Amino acid sequence: MNALIHAHSGLRWVALFLLVFAIFNAARSQSSGKYKKKDKMINLFAMVMLHIQLLIGLGLYFMSTKVQFVEGWMSSDVAGGMYRFYGLEHLLGMVVAIAIVTMGRSKAEKKLKGTRDKHRRILISYTIGLLIILAMIPWPFREALRGAWF
Repeated sequence: MNALIHAHSGLRWVALFLLVFAIFNAARSQSSGKYKKKDKMINLFAMVMLHIQLLIGLGLYFMSTKVQFVEGWMSSDVAGGMYRFYGLEHLLGMVVAIAIVTMGRSKAEKKLKGTRDKHRRILISYTIGLLIILAMIPWPFREALRGAWF
């Protein structure tokens, strides 16, 4: 269990770095007029890392003591906020963010013809995904998680 927690917590920085790198690459490459293999690989690696994080997170979701459905979601105290955050908000937010990134990359790769459009689609969908992810990370300053941060 501790190995999964540390992997999930540590790999988030790799996922965030790759996501930010893909966003900057898309912004910089919009005017180049080309959508190169390098661009495809950067976007793919960022998306794959998010999917790896999702799989590790789902493993934690079903094994963690921080996810207590009935008691946590119905309670309004601090502990209930922690359970609600991990059991509902964190999971839902991350799944939505990863879905947006995945659909954006899929549309850019398969449906869009112009290279500028591909880079713009990646830029928009990856940025929206990043913002949602940043909002759903259990930062130590989050009120509902005070004292519960691993």
